Amino acid sequence: MNEAAENRAGEERIGRAFKRSLAVIAAAAAAALLLWWFGQGEVSTVPVAEIEIAAPVREAPAEGAQAAFPTLPFTDITTAAGIDFVHVNGAYGDKLIPETMGSGLAFFDYDNDGDPDLYLVNSSYWPDKADGRTTTGRLYRNDGGTRFTDVTEAAGLERDLYGFGVAVGDYDNDGWEDLYLSNLGANLLLRNDRGRFVDVSATAGVAGNPEDWGTGTAFLDYDNDGDLDLFVGNYIAWSRDIDLEIDFRIAGLGRAYGGPEHHVGALNRLYRNDGDGRFTEISQAAGIAVTEGSDRQPAGKALAVSVADVDGNGWDDIVVANDTTRNFLYRNLGDGRFEEISALEGIAYDREGRATSGMGIDIARFRNDADVGIAIGNFANEMSSLFVTLDGRGPFVDEAVLEGIGPDSRVALTFAVLFLDADLDGRLDLFQANGHLENEINRVHPSQTFAQPAQLFWNCGEACPQRLRLLDTTADLQQPMVGRGAAYADIDGDGDLDLAIVQNGRRAVLLRNDQQIGNHWLRLKLVGDSANRDGLGAAVTLRSDGVTQYRRVHPSRGYLSQVELPLTFGLGSATAVEELTVTWPGGQVQRVAVPGVDRELRVMQEAVR
Repeated sequence: MNEAAENRAGEERIGRAFKRSLAVIAAAAAAALLLWWFGQGEVSTVPVAEIEIAAPVREAPAEGAQAAFPTLPFTDITTAAGIDFVHVNGAYGDKLIPETMGSGLAFFDYDNDGDPDLYLVNSSYWPDKADGRTTTGRLYRNDGGTRFTDVTEAAGLERDLYGFGVAVGDYDNDGWEDLYLSNLGANLLLRNDRGRFVDVSATAGVAGNPEDWGTGTAFLDYDNDGDLDLFVGNYIAWSRDIDLEIDFRIAGLGRAYGGPEHHVGALNRLYRNDGDGRFTEISQAAGIAVTEGSDRQPAGKALAVSVADVDGNGWDDIVVANDTTRNFLYRNLGDGRFEEISALEGIAYDREGRATSGMGIDIARFRNDADVGIAIGNFANEMSSLFVTLDGRGPFVDEAVLEGIGPDSRVALTFAVLFLDADLDGRLDLFQANGHLENEINRVHPSQTFAQPAQLFWNCGEACPQRLRLLDTTADLQQPMVGRGAAYADIDGDGDLDLAIVQNGRRAVLLRNDQQIGNHWLRLKLVGDSANRDGLGAAVTLRSDGVTQYRRVHPSRGYLSQVELPLTFGLGSATAVEELTVTWPGGQVQRVAVPGVDRELRVMQEAVR
């Protein structure tokens, strides 16, 4: 980095620190004001007249090619690709909460032919309302290019479940990717027997309890022993009787879908892989089952999970987006135990100290520096959270407004959030899938609609006052959707990342990235040896044209979903990679020669001698 670049980077750090200081001071002042206010005893109420507030106007980008908005067309190829999946939520009029929350999806190579296949999680009809109808999640084989074939039956995946989340991982290190499905009820572990899936939930010991409501789930090697363990998030203690008894209502609509604040939370689970096809639940001993209060009620209501080594100590931490309770940051202590430190590290609550309705989550070093960013999608009228460290150290501060996504994300009800380099310029952008719970919400809240456009925030880098800028994209990406889970993969082998979105109660959407900017790229597929075969937890550093990018192999991202395993690095105009380093779980560092760009490399872990 030259002197001018170092000066710019230093000025940017100083500027961010100053802005963060102002934010902290403002928050402290607000807290002091609240304490003073509540200390005054009873006060008289006065009517407040609502006024119209103009929507925020985005600043024009700074002059220069770096700040020019790119053209990023996404084309809806769902029907042409052969994807005919329609999500079933079983809604029949009683407005039961589970009907609103599903579902997720996963891109993974189930048949080892080198391209990403697509699994879509389905919910179901309620048993007493089914009238003989059944549903199933669907597996679509990628036939190359942009054609998919439904292979659900042939793969042994016809299963009528009230499904929510999915995680993919080679838990037995046999070279075939296995599936874990979280459900309302017992969960399923499906071992991939060379392209056909076999239910091993009972023998593996990971089904959970029949009364559980499983949500976000992730494979990870939390103890760095070379096999994949399993984290399962649980939402709330729910039953139809409890839901109907609460009888949640909205004026003007009558009975409506209630929120989780009316229900007791649930305990998350962690299963240790014992290496013989069996797992042992260690949730209590490992500090995953977090309770609070004198009655020791569950402290969380988990929806989404992502995994990252947040503190850089070589052990993977677990971050959970909770709905109306504090978010969780489980710090891995490296001795088999975790410590929940979200409040200490600043990601538990919003700037005002309130719990948000956390839906989706993703984690990335989106600035190409030491700072870790945690994005969390929240409910309508709650802007998305963007918690960021300073110079790679905590605590985190919510920089959603400072970085540019705050005002534009406030109106939307956001489920999935994903960091991805949509234009391959070497900077991670932020995608959000949006959609409301109530199909008639516009009758009582004119600013809200049931189906809502997705949002793509382009990472402008240092050229813009605010790094993340809402991009005006093609109509296919901006079509109103009841978005829930979202995932990305390079489905057609052209190097850029395509998107799939599950809509609640509607058809899935497959969007091909048709950008023609001409930026170069490199993709990496890691294969572990002493580390787990998927390379989950590996950290990859790439330096090109003086810019260093950072990625981690952790595909459980977004909302109830999983992205493809290969990592994609955009290189912009660079035609060579100066350095590529893989740090495997356990600490082994491997330098990889890169013979050229615009290709996918398969990186095998070097045997430890």
